[in-house]
Amino acid sequence: METSIVTYALILILPLAAFIIQMLVGRRLPRGGDWVVLTAIFAAFVLSFGVFWRALSGGAFANGPWTWTFRDWLRTPTPQASWTLPMGILVDNVTAMMLVVVTGCSALIFLFSTGYMAGHPRYSRFFGYLALFAFSMLVLVLADNLLALYVGWELVGVSSYLLIGFLHDRALVPPDISPGSASKKAFITTRIGDVGFFLGILAVFAVTGQLGYGNVFQSIGDGAFMGRPWLLTLVGLLLFCGAIGKSAQFPLHVWLPDAMAGPTPVSALIHAATMVAAGVYMVGRLYPIFTPDALVVIAYVGAITAFFAATIAVVMTDVKRVLAYSTISQLGYMMFGLGVGAYGAGLFHLMTHAFFKALLFLASGSVIHAMEHGLGRVGRHWNPDTGEDDPQDMRNMGGLRHAMPITFATMGVATLAICGVPFTSGFLSKDMILGGAVAFGFIEHPQHFLIPLLGLAAAALTAFYMFRLMFMTFFGEFRKEREVEHGLRESPASMTVPLVVLAIFSVWIWYTFDPSAAFREVWTAEFIVKPLPATGTLADVASNEAFAHAAHTAHIPAMLLSLLAAGAGILLAWRKYRRGTISLEAWRTSDSRLYRVLANKYYVDEAYEHTAVAATLVVSRAAAWFDKVIIDGLVNAVARLQVGISWLAGRADKFGVDGAVNLLADAVRAMGNGVRQVQTGRIQNYIVFAMMGIIILFLIIR
Repeated sequence: METSIVTYALILILPLAAFIIQMLVGRRLPRGGDWVVLTAIFAAFVLSFGVFWRALSGGAFANGPWTWTFRDWLRTPTPQASWTLPMGILVDNVTAMMLVVVTGCSALIFLFSTGYMAGHPRYSRFFGYLALFAFSMLVLVLADNLLALYVGWELVGVSSYLLIGFLHDRALVPPDISPGSASKKAFITTRIGDVGFFLGILAVFAVTGQLGYGNVFQSIGDGAFMGRPWLLTLVGLLLFCGAIGKSAQFPLHVWLPDAMAGPTPVSALIHAATMVAAGVYMVGRLYPIFTPDALVVIAYVGAITAFFAATIAVVMTDVKRVLAYSTISQLGYMMFGLGVGAYGAGLFHLMTHAFFKALLFLASGSVIHAMEHGLGRVGRHWNPDTGEDDPQDMRNMGGLRHAMPITFATMGVATLAICGVPFTSGFLSKDMILGGAVAFGFIEHPQHFLIPLLGLAAAALTAFYMFRLMFMTFFGEFRKEREVEHGLRESPASMTVPLVVLAIFSVWIWYTFDPSAAFREVWTAEFIVKPLPATGTLADVASNEAFAHAAHTAHIPAMLLSLLAAGAGILLAWRKYRRGTISLEAWRTSDSRLYRVLANKYYVDEAYEHTAVAATLVVSRAAAWFDKVIIDGLVNAVARLQVGISWLAGRADKFGVDGAVNLLADAVRAMGNGVRQVQTGRIQNYIVFAMMGIIILFLIIR
């Protein structure tokens, strides 16, 4: 049965309506109006799951995407002709998958938030921001053109800014992060990538005159960039800049670890299933635009990011920071999967990662919630000056599996999934990505052998730092006082039920269909891009039959290498934290240069501080000096000149104009006074003057 526009309109409008209600009357509603947002997002999930099920089982989009278009959304008259921008909705297999990921994970995270954020003075506003974020992501996912995609893209940035900085009234949160500074850092850093993204959109429109996905792809296929393949490569890289920022790829990854300053449900929402996945979704959605050369760049950026972030996670002690760098690493996996041509694998990993990473973040929130309760029970709280009693520091934990069995079991499932252990969803998706990477870097293009090597190294490191997290948190002896341990409690049902549901969706049984083929159908069947003229670049890895054969050949070796890497990482973590035969603490206290580099995150933040930030401060100070001395000086000089001119005009008016007027008035007054002596108004005087006049005339005539 074909889905109507009403279904997609409701999916989009329900979170928006919930946001408006929360902002207007949320505080006056029972329970702060959280039930409004929960009802809206769960209804959107039910509708989205219906779309996904029809796509999965009934092939709803086998003959092409479902589209709805409002053709005259924007009309611009010109002297020659009128230009119109249509606006609409496009739904295909990828959209259906993203709808379930966004609404499903959001629904569970929103439910978790009712327990985690209970009692917060801005509880209703928090749920309003959550609804706005969900709406923003759905705009991005359902868009059928680049402009609408960009609108959703920026709305996601705004709503994430609000959520990351939600605890702005706290100067610092563990580990020594200001939520206000973290939100600004996230907003500004992602804006850097967004500038490139917007320039890429403008370049596409300038060359093709189109913004709709299908129209753009058709124009490219018809030769819009004919003879200029370098320009299409540049356009693809500009568009990819947006993904570098939003999906926290190296070197614009620095915002994501600090964004842990937001409440833990925000970490799960933004850094697991939604915001950071937007960049991966964008690359997958616009895949036909990327040339082979652009894809190679994407593959290298993704592989470097995956390995780079995994090495940092190895030495982190804050539980949320470990997961933050894990997220960066896994996003790198998705990116290099798309880059090497494993299109379906990259998008499939987006889906599986959304569930098990959301579970990891929520489980860490459950642990932090219990630690805060235990410390608070004896009047102990985190001290930002000394760093003591940090509820997020794994060095303060240990043995929590006894007090928190549900959190332990569900987090264990998610850990197995992210490590790629068989019978978990992560095993399926990571195996497919590594298979594509091995085929690309070892068989098809051996000059790019570094890409699969970095991927395998990242897989081993992932297994090590995740089992390190599990051993430090749930095994061994509790590292704080007995009184604190007695205060530890399993989280309430509102928090543990989402954990169990996410754990169920982290096992392999739900993903036994061939998602790679389903996703690959979307762009090969619907948006066929004609090959560009030969440019001496690599073959089009995404549609090359030879690559498909190589990927099939590499599948078994890649799977074995993946299992070997994961096993090595798990064994190393077990020897370190259960047997104690390897000591990272000794490595830390030995003042090793490598440890300092990793603990300080390769000094990337410091490099930005001394280059980009310092340069910005120099420019801003120079601009402030120029404004104060030159601009304000000119304004003040003109003002003083005007004061002088006004003074002169005043003196001229007072002594010149007023003086002349007063002189004339005095003369007239004197004249009047003289005449007044004659014109007395008395008849006797007039008779005397007349007689005197007659006498004078008589004397003269005589």
